[in-house]
Amino acid sequence: MGAAIGAIGLIGLGAMGRGMAASLRRAGFHVHVHDVRAAAAEAFAADGGTACASPAALAAHCEVIVSVVVNAAQTEAVLFGENGAAAAMRPGSLFVMCSTVDPNWSVTLEARLAERGLLYLDAPISGGAAKAAAGQITMMTAGRPEAYAKAGGALEAMAAQVYRLGERAGNGSKVKIINQLLAGVHIAAAAEAMALGLREGVDAAALYEVITHSAGNSWMFENRMAHVLAGDYTPLSAVDIFVKDLGLVLDTARATKFPLPLASTAHQMFMQASTAGHAQEDDSAVIKIFPGITLPERKA
Repeated sequence: MGAAIGAIGLIGLGAMGRGMAASLRRAGFHVHVHDVRAAAAEAFAADGGTACASPAALAAHCEVIVSVVVNAAQTEAVLFGENGAAAAMRPGSLFVMCSTVDPNWSVTLEARLAERGLLYLDAPISGGAAKAAAGQITMMTAGRPEAYAKAGGALEAMAAQVYRLGERAGNGSKVKIINQLLAGVHIAAAAEAMALGLREGVDAAALYEVITHSAGNSWMFENRMAHVLAGDYTPLSAVDIFVKDLGLVLDTARATKFPLPLASTAHQMFMQASTAGHAQEDDSAVIKIFPGITLPERKA
């Protein structure tokens, strides 16, 4: 069966992928989706689109596939695992990789897919679930001109900003891990500041109000400390995501003996939160590592 005109595949319907798929649907693409949770794919397709039982089944219909899974291991499974997409993709098809991964792994993946006659975009993303749902994420991309041409308007349908950072894979992932360095450090610093305020007896809501209107504010303080005020640690981005991402940051720097003292400290804070039982809670739960503070409780 030939690929349908306007067909696009998206694999991974998590917090970001679900919104990205919806943005593609709004833009007029016929969206084929796959997720390891079949119910998630079927729920998306109920409002328009097609649920596929495997990456290979999705690849049979689509010449552009967007992968929004967690890491390199899951991307490997999507492409080369049982019923993987790579063997079913037609020559000239495009694989858009949106995960946060080791840049060297991304470079190697481009070469592996090229051997099969497949195009590749190194295209990590940032912005969160709300921006994904609104088609307003940021994409940090790198790849060959023909890969961008094959993508057509798909990238712009999902993103407010599509940065082109080079004609070979790697730079997209490098910029993403630098972004994650800052994001992780900012969350850790925000948690430390809020914890100190609580320890000193400052009203949490008052502290939040003042800081978010002062020079010490950051996007991460404003966003994540709102979760702490609400006592709601439902994961939009989990603690273990930053264990992984800051680990990638440190691995990259270690290869050239480049010191990252703040990133190292933040990584240890997330590791401590993870081993204390908060691995799958929202990353703002890193505040729970601080002793002697009483956190706001979740309101019924």
